[in-house]
Amino acid sequence: MEADDLPRRIDDAAAQLARQDLDPFSVEELADRIQLLEAEIARCRQKMDRAVKHRASADDLFKR
Repeated sequence: MEADDLPRRIDDAAAQLARQDLDPFSVEELADRIQLLEAEIARCRQKMDRAVKHRASADDLFKR
């Protein structure tokens, strides 16, 4: 998709999370937030791995 090459908006969800004040959160809420963010990091890494493997497969196919 062409949109995949465009820069992300500076007001996307990750940027909003980074600006959010953490003072109101309890320790338990912060632990839950960390768990959620770690799961999202894992999901992003899986997507990156699939994209890299897909690209390598395509490159290999067209080199033949």
